[in-house]
Amino acid sequence: MNQQTKFDLPVCLTVEEDALYHSDEIIKTYIPEISGQKTLIVSEQFLIDIYREKVEDLSTDFGDAEIYAMGSASFDEAVAIAKKICIEDIKVIIGFGGGRVLDTAKYAAHVSKAAYICIPSSLSNDSLASPFAVLETEGKARKTLECKIPAAIIVDPCMIKAAPVSQTLSGIGDTIAKHTALYDWKLAAKKTGSRVDDFAYALSRMSYDSVYHCDEKDLNSRVFIRILSRALVMGGLAMEIAGSSRPCSGSEHLFAHAIEEYYPEVKISHGLAVALGSIGACIFQGQSEKGIMDFFKIYSLDPNPASYGITKDMFADMWEKARTVRTGRITVLDDVHPDRAKLDSIYDIMQG
Repeated sequence: MNQQTKFDLPVCLTVEEDALYHSDEIIKTYIPEISGQKTLIVSEQFLIDIYREKVEDLSTDFGDAEIYAMGSASFDEAVAIAKKICIEDIKVIIGFGGGRVLDTAKYAAHVSKAAYICIPSSLSNDSLASPFAVLETEGKARKTLECKIPAAIIVDPCMIKAAPVSQTLSGIGDTIAKHTALYDWKLAAKKTGSRVDDFAYALSRMSYDSVYHCDEKDLNSRVFIRILSRALVMGGLAMEIAGSSRPCSGSEHLFAHAIEEYYPEVKISHGLAVALGSIGACIFQGQSEKGIMDFFKIYSLDPNPASYGITKDMFADMWEKARTVRTGRITVLDDVHPDRAKLDSIYDIMQG
């Protein structure tokens, strides 16, 4: 921990082909003090089945570590895993999977004080290195909880290429949304007289810029996977440094939360939801939405709400609900109150 600024950083970020097969060597190099310690691997059953050889090899490398198939990405599940870690004197927890797994394992590590190693099976959002976990509480409700960031992040491009392209597009969407999040952060700081942390702001901006201005357009190339991995990690570290999610979450995230909480039947990933929200947020902020719309076309992201089953009535209601889902989060939505005609015009713009 930095004694002046009081934040933690991962000891290593490794992005290498077949890194999963020598992850134990990576840990021995960077964090020798946890090498050989009793370890638990947390994943989901369908991922264990798909990557059985890799998961079993990972288990062998970490001293025949137990493989735990979690049942849900919930607070209760995370606490149950933490209880198991404490009772069985487990010192290291490896999260192997997507955002659901990583958030559950991350919070379990936080509660139990075990060392946490993050091995993503996809690059769907910036939960890789963020100091927060989004977990189910009761029913469809979810809560964002503070927790520890990983000691190590190991990304295997071979696995990322094998993941559904929708997962990578979601990660791109979560990164692009930082453009409007940063605007809202500055707006909130001005209103409250608080300070925007320059370093956190710069990291989040670099995360956005590295993807937005990336010359490589092939989502399966090693170059792009490396850039997106680092961009998502930078976003997480920006939140750790700022001590909040403000560098990465603004009005566009409120829009996404409104979908998740009030329209669970809409099948859209978190990353794509915030990307859609960033278009409306740009317009509310007085920024041009053209750059983001053009970016959508480059990577074949679909900005049309109708493609996700979102009607004009739903779209307008989502933006109204966005004002209420996170009370106390100051964004441009506190200053603008678009009428139905304006919201319909934004919907039409997004239809192209």
